Parts: sequence; C-alpha cells; structure tokens
Amino acid sequence: MSTYKSAKGLVETTDPEIDKPIYRRPGFDGITTLGEMDEKIAAFLRKAREDEGLTRADLSPLLGLSVPVYGRYERAFSKMHVTRMIHLCEILGFMPIEMLFEAAPHLWGRTPEEAEDRLELAKLMAALPHDTTRDLLALVKRMVAQQKAADAATASSTTKDEGR
Repeated sequence: MSTYKSAKGLVETTDPEIDKPIYRRPGFDGITTLGEMDEKIAAFLRKAREDEGLTRADLSPLLGLSVPVYGRYERAFSKMHVTRMIHLCEILGFMPIEMLFEAAPHLWGRTPEEAEDRLELAKLMAALPHDTTRDLLALVKRMVAQQKAADAATASSTTKDEGR
C-alpha cells in the first residue's frame, strides 16, 4: 500500500469532518479541507446561478427543491449528490469539470497554469461540432503515439549509453 500511496502522491492528513487520518494529494496551496472544498463548490453554484440571472426562488422549483433546501448547497451546509450536480449542470449550463475544477484544480495539472490550460481546452472542445471533434481526436491520438515512440527511443538510447 505504501508504494501505491507514494506513486499517487498521497500524504496522510487529518480533516475536521473525519475522525480518522485520511490520505490526500496536496493541491497547489497545500491540502484543503473537505469543508473548504465544499465552500468553493458553494461559491461556484452561487456564481453560476447569478450568471444566469436567476434567484434562488427561480432555480429551486426547477430542481424540485424548496428555496431553503437549495440555499443549503450555496451556503456549503448540505453536501450534494452527484446526481444533483448533474441536474444543476443541465439547468445552469455548466460542465461538471468546471465545478470540480473550482474545488480541486490540482487534479488537472502539475501547475496552476497547466491546470487552467487543460480546463480551457476541455471547454473549447465541448463547443466543437462533432465532425471537428472526430478530426481532432484522430490528430491527438497520432500525436500521443508519436510522443510514446519518441519517449521509448529516448529511454532505449539512455539505457544503451548507461551500458557503455
């Protein structure tokens, strides 16, 4: 298990919401608590709703919720199920990756810049017509294959050089 934790970059930490030690991967600013991630998700929801020009009273019935119940999500008081997140994506028009990125951008890259670039690329790709997406997919697959071949050649060359 220690090899797995090390390979994934997991470190032991504590969180006020969990009574046992847990393992997390540090983000760009260290390890955020689960509560801090909930607050970032809540802020994202509030902004997404406001960007659509909706009040909580407008949005709640679309979700089949009362205003106070929905308000708990925006105040990080209640945790949301994945199915509720999907429903919010449908209604407010954002991609799940956007909400998750707000809580854990380090999952998208080794640096904040790399993570932002990957999020932007995902959003741009989602807006492409299907034919263009297919062409882009074929191009990226060729690029990945070429990179793997180049990496293998470099590794082989390095191994030969070390043997001399």
